Amino acid sequence: MYNNVITLTDHLLNERKKSNHDLTIVLHQIENVSKIIASHIKASGLVDILGKAGRTNSFGEEVQKLDDLANNLLIDTLLTGGQVHTVVSEENKEPVLASKANDGSYNVFFDPLDGSSNIDTNCPIGTIFGIYHKKDGILQPGKNQVAAGYVIYGSSVMFVYSAGNGVNGFTLDPAIGNFLLSHPNIQIPADGDTYSINEAYEHKFEGELLSYLQALKQKKGTSLRYVGSMVADMHRTLIKGGIFIHPINATRPNGKLRLTIEVNPFAYLTEQAGGKVLGKDNKNPLSIIPEHIHDRSPIIIGSKKMVDEYQSFYNHLSK
Repeated sequence: MYNNVITLTDHLLNERKKSNHDLTIVLHQIENVSKIIASHIKASGLVDILGKAGRTNSFGEEVQKLDDLANNLLIDTLLTGGQVHTVVSEENKEPVLASKANDGSYNVFFDPLDGSSNIDTNCPIGTIFGIYHKKDGILQPGKNQVAAGYVIYGSSVMFVYSAGNGVNGFTLDPAIGNFLLSHPNIQIPADGDTYSINEAYEHKFEGELLSYLQALKQKKGTSLRYVGSMVADMHRTLIKGGIFIHPINATRPNGKLRLTIEVNPFAYLTEQAGGKVLGKDNKNPLSIIPEHIHDRSPIIIGSKKMVDEYQSFYNHLSK
């Protein structure tokens, strides 16, 4: 039944031959933690891990119990494997360094459980990660990532990543406990018919975004799709095409999403898959050198043609 099926482990070993970086152990650690997280999510309606953990993260947001579990698992696993120098988590105000005995060569940025407000309603959630070599420090532009990816916990569990040689997706087979290559060489469609944005904040939007949204609504066949979990919305966009927009607005002039933890990993993946990404002032966010590990950024990302169309509205109105 499984003849000629490529596992994630097989793929990681093959990637090692093509790359200047040996990320096999780091990515394998994230894979193993994701399986544990997935098993707890499946049991979330049966055991007392739903709800809030009774504390807030570095942004003042309520931390869910599963967030705590995922965060602690990732930190403990990555910092004891001898490959990682520093981890930066959405849930921690400061970077966490490995001990001298376990110090490694990589910095790993991650959101342990993106979309965790959806836990209680059984909507898709995920883990996001970006990996850098430590030699250039903690605050590096996203273009320096040596790998990035995400795990989506939905109707199936998928591990999607790139180490600079395209984007590949692996689906967890629960019968054997392995991730199997199910989506080789993911290429985002050049155009799409869906847009993803929280239109509840439309009254705070300005300029080119309002004009672009109005044009989209008048375009035959275009639909709004919005889950509220970046992993879920971006996974759909990568597979089916479309555009995902998390903009600045009147109360968030720098945007809401974290540049290093959410924006950069998906920007890296999207470019690897043939898509396009814009950030603040329509510049590529991957070129930004962050001033702080928790800097915020807007993002416009997805099918190249749709992002180009958005940019044309920006260019027209900025003249």
